[in-house]
Amino acid sequence: MSSTRPADPRVGATVDLGAPRATMTESITIRLRTPAKLRNLELLLLLFAIGVTGAAVALVQLGAIGELDGTIIGYGAGLGMLALGMHVVLRVTAPDADPFILPIAVTLNGLGVAMIYRLDIAEGLTGWESYGIRQMAWTAIAMAIAIATLLIVRNHRILARYRYLAMLAGIGLLLLPMLPGIGQTINGARLWVDLGIFSFQPGEIGKIALAVFFAGYLVTARESLSMVGRTVLGMRLPRGRDLGPILIVWVAAMAVLVFQRDLGTSLLYFGLFLVMLYVATARLSWVVLGLSLFIGGALIASQTLSYVGGRFAGWLGAFEQENYEAIGGSFQLVQGMFGLANGGLIGTGLGQGSPDIVPLAESDFIIASLGEELGLVGLFAILGLYVLLVARGFRIGFNGTDDFGRLLAVGLAFIVALQVFVVIGGVTRVIPLTGLTTPFLAAGGSSLVANWIIVALLLRLSDTVRNQPHLVVED
Repeated sequence: MSSTRPADPRVGATVDLGAPRATMTESITIRLRTPAKLRNLELLLLLFAIGVTGAAVALVQLGAIGELDGTIIGYGAGLGMLALGMHVVLRVTAPDADPFILPIAVTLNGLGVAMIYRLDIAEGLTGWESYGIRQMAWTAIAMAIAIATLLIVRNHRILARYRYLAMLAGIGLLLLPMLPGIGQTINGARLWVDLGIFSFQPGEIGKIALAVFFAGYLVTARESLSMVGRTVLGMRLPRGRDLGPILIVWVAAMAVLVFQRDLGTSLLYFGLFLVMLYVATARLSWVVLGLSLFIGGALIASQTLSYVGGRFAGWLGAFEQENYEAIGGSFQLVQGMFGLANGGLIGTGLGQGSPDIVPLAESDFIIASLGEELGLVGLFAILGLYVLLVARGFRIGFNGTDDFGRLLAVGLAFIVALQVFVVIGGVTRVIPLTGLTTPFLAAGGSSLVANWIIVALLLRLSDTVRNQPHLVVED
């Protein structure tokens, strides 16, 4: 029987199923049509995102100083042009990329800049002393690096070849703050590197390198990691010989907790590996084992390390006077909770609240600042954007055509998801404070660059997924 059927709705190819094999191979012609609808949808959403950002900055100025300042709006327009430039790059280099990711990132980034600028007004900061101006500069740098990532990484599978190099880079970046002379301790955590001209947090880039390594490693090792072990209480546990990787990553996470005094980064690295391990093997026993290891290590650290013990004490007894007045105690947490309560359902309005009375309101507690002036409704809208961004990342992983791409997409999306959960959970006292930054919103160049690289990689992965031709054959 001979029939003719188009290969894919997006592929301009026709295959003669009754032709001989050689003739059939020669007759397949694949012409991928540029999906203009996707990019046009992205352009529409991007213009809306730029409009939301501009409106937020204007409302901040009207609410805080009672007039519009064209200078800061001009800076914002420049960032909008850079976002449109990235859209043009996507039309050329990744026409099949997901149309929602870039507008979501621009909206979150813009809202963060608006709130940081609002805090600068309250604290009287101007020029390069202003966190808002520096955040705009870092946004421009981060978006330029994201564009460069799209231009350099034309096929995500190339990254799998360099998985061990990514491992070395990730470990090197993780240990870099420990070097004498350049390592810098800020707020009790040794996570920063000071190069004189500027300082940055190498662990932010390191998490992306480790995600690449974990994806590449688990693709090759998942068969042995998936082998059935003993059954205990109805759950199949892994064999003893397969525990090496998770123990190594656990030791590394505990080392970060002990020597760099950072609970958040430790949780992020170990949680990233644990989730990717579960996705690769589909074994719940790895999750139970991993969580038991981390919770046990954290509880021991809370009893032996004053830094971790203070975090737990401030969490469990936030309103106790001794914790509230202690150095590094619960004062910041309580002030943030009062700010959220003051915002209520619809908020005080941009520029109308008092978010500046919370320590580190522009970074660690920017969620509390936004919650006070945008209210619960505004916070739910921001959380909705995060949920949509993470869902698009998981969707890319689900639809992936190769195992490395699937694991990498899930890992990158989970980095964003875990950071949001840990930060908002800490601010709302669901879990102890960890010191992680809110993606795209919080002040900080290192975090901003890392998150925009994640956006670029997700866009590249989504383009590859949609670009794959699929032959559909009917009998």
